[in-house]
Amino acid sequence: MATSSTKKRPQIVPPTPANLEAAGRLIRAGRLVAFPTETVYGLGADATHGRAVAAIFAAKDRPRFNPLIVHLADRAAAEEAVVFDERAERLAEHLWPGALTLVLPRAAGSAISPLTSAGLDTLAIRVPGHHVTQALIAAGARPIAAPSANRSGAVSPTTAAHVAESLRSRVDMIIDGGPCPIGIESTVVDLTRPEPALLRPGGVTQEDIEAVIGPLAAAAEEGGAPRSPGRLVRHYAPRLPLRLEAEEARPGEAYLAFGAHQAAAAATVLNLSPAGDLPEAAANLFAMLRRLDRPEFTAIAVAPIPEAGLGRAINDRLRHAAAATADRPLAGGGAMG
Repeated sequence: MATSSTKKRPQIVPPTPANLEAAGRLIRAGRLVAFPTETVYGLGADATHGRAVAAIFAAKDRPRFNPLIVHLADRAAAEEAVVFDERAERLAEHLWPGALTLVLPRAAGSAISPLTSAGLDTLAIRVPGHHVTQALIAAGARPIAAPSANRSGAVSPTTAAHVAESLRSRVDMIIDGGPCPIGIESTVVDLTRPEPALLRPGGVTQEDIEAVIGPLAAAAEEGGAPRSPGRLVRHYAPRLPLRLEAEEARPGEAYLAFGAHQAAAAATVLNLSPAGDLPEAAANLFAMLRRLDRPEFTAIAVAPIPEAGLGRAINDRLRHAAAATADRPLAGGGAMG
């Protein structure tokens, strides 16, 4: 697996049966395949193959202490990897397949490589709802470890073109299943402790989870390796600085609007959802950040987003992105921070 910064682009193919079978062979051979999910595009490898999992970290320049999510065909496959409790059973029944990741104790004899969980005694798992993801799992006949298919810390990809731009020859094949319908990563819930905790807001809302298992605690500060992806402070970041809760744009800024917040004075305005629809805004978030991340702007100003439902996940990604860009110099005159 090449990890150089070569400009060569990988093969991008539609999800035909023949291409999915070829992708499955690559997975079984320990290679890397990028594929669409309902959340974002994933960079997948055989989760039972240590060298394949290591190739994910190398391709992304990802710290090895940052664990990966394992994608499984169904609950039966999940129960071979982790130990379910009553809460996990209820969440699986109501919210799988879907954009919900559960952190659970590793099962005795689990075949999943310890590299996926940074050596922890837990695993982050989910059963995806996207038909292409399910077809790839079936073709590969392996559980698939897959973070987002982009360089570590950068804006997550929601199209095949985003993957190609970010990873180039670091991935063997990209399956182009079109734009991701949710457009934001999965929600991660820690069920390894007496009180379930929300580690990362995402495509399944906190309200939906609490309707099944009751209140979720906020994630505690962690020492050592994080228990799930998406917990690093600096993440999801464009090259330009972000200015959040912005009612209007300053001179030189692009503006990421929401609902009625149009900021007509900005040179360029993209609106996450003119109707103020949070699912639409989530689906547009990463693609619009990429479109505004251009050298002619000094920063990206972002309109206020309601802190409810999918708005929690959108604001979580924006806060991480703003933290990642806060100490960079402002761009200007064509220079990038």
